[in-house]
Amino acid sequence: MDYEHKAKAVGDCLMGYKTDESGWKVCKKSNDVVVSWRPSSEFPGNVYKGEGVISGSPEKVWECLKPVPNGMRVKWDNNVKRFELVEQITEHISICRTVTPSAAMGIIAPRDFVDVILIKQYEDGTISSNATNVSHPSCPPQSGYVRGFNHPCGCICVPISGEPNKTQVFSFFQTDLGGFLPRSVVDSFFPSSMAEFYSNLAKAVKSLKDL
Repeated sequence: MDYEHKAKAVGDCLMGYKTDESGWKVCKKSNDVVVSWRPSSEFPGNVYKGEGVISGSPEKVWECLKPVPNGMRVKWDNNVKRFELVEQITEHISICRTVTPSAAMGIIAPRDFVDVILIKQYEDGTISSNATNVSHPSCPPQSGYVRGFNHPCGCICVPISGEPNKTQVFSFFQTDLGGFLPRSVVDSFFPSSMAEFYSNLAKAVKSLKDL
């Protein structure tokens, strides 16, 4: 499998989601975050977009978000129980396995996901993590976990001009959770889970010492 090609394509895809504002419908809104959705062109489900401003520099926010083993993400993100490096492809591209706990009061069983992840930096200071599902010979489905599939997803941290201690964070999720879940469970899970993602991220950034 050409992991590098797939990784670069997902980076372009996510930036496309960010710039294309057509067709998004708001499904959850609070002071800090707006969650929208539109039908996915990747699978028979939805792509969800979160937009919010986090109090903290882009460096601090990225420190909490970056997809690395033993990173901060497993400490604050309730939907990430374990994060393992399967193979480092290049300096900025890796294959990783993410394990998620059971959710929605046990209706959603533990899942695992195997993704190629691209970390991409832009000249304006924007930094993003971009992921999509792949198969890898050393990571077949394992007992005890339902294998789910992430379609192009990730986070984009954008500096705010004149506000060095604030960061605009876009997040995109479009996940085939696998198994036999009622669609209504999936559709109610993502908006509330994404709003919680932003409030937990904000707390994690606040808890960091000045970088």
